[in-house]
Amino acid sequence: MSLHTVRWYSAVLEKQTETHVVVPETGGGPFPVFYLLHGLTDDSSMWLRRSRIECYAEEFPFIIVMPDGYRGFYTDNEEGPAYARHIGEELPAFIDRLFPTKAERASRCIGGLSMGGYGALRIGLGFHEKFVSVNSHSGAVAWGNNDGATRAARACGKGDGFAAEIRRIFGERPEGTDHHLLTLAKRAKKAKMLPKILMDCGTEDFLIADNRAFSGRLTEAKIPHEYREHPGAHDWAYWDTHVQDALRFHAKAIKRR
Repeated sequence: MSLHTVRWYSAVLEKQTETHVVVPETGGGPFPVFYLLHGLTDDSSMWLRRSRIECYAEEFPFIIVMPDGYRGFYTDNEEGPAYARHIGEELPAFIDRLFPTKAERASRCIGGLSMGGYGALRIGLGFHEKFVSVNSHSGAVAWGNNDGATRAARACGKGDGFAAEIRRIFGERPEGTDHHLLTLAKRAKKAKMLPKILMDCGTEDFLIADNRAFSGRLTEAKIPHEYREHPGAHDWAYWDTHVQDALRFHAKAIKRR
């Protein structure tokens, strides 16, 4: 695998940004693309620094794209940048221009951890015409709900400042909007373009109740998905292990098309 660090100007964010890209060195391409999103306190380098993603990727013919999502939850902030448009539209178009990609829905997938788990669902479902499959590790899946700011602050042991930050991102009542994952899932299903969905969470993770509840809501809404629980907490030991499951899941979803 070859590693590329691309620093480029985002017209959507109106600033320079950084993206890391892992490209297979054999096979010649074009290749399917896996967009891999980081968590709240991380940056675009963290998957490379804290996991063995580059080694695991040698088994799969993916280009892996790791962008910087800052602290925006990969959604179009109510008071702030349009991160969903940046990741869901601008970034794939940019990557398709620079690298030997299969520039089609059937060969494009997305995943992430924690904030990036929410973000992968937000982008994969919100831009369902662009992504064939989506996975979420330990996703912050409740934070686009109306009580998301309060739940987030309590879960992270943070105070009113963090709750205010979340409200600036999602607004006061995000349910029914493009921030709300269940709304997006229903919309994708209605359009008959629902991506394959895999969610997982560690049994010792502080977000386990939210993931169980969201899986239950998807089931009630008859949204096909796969939900798995494994031993582990909200940490890199868990994510490094289960990103391997995600790679296999996406490879299978792409192969079926």
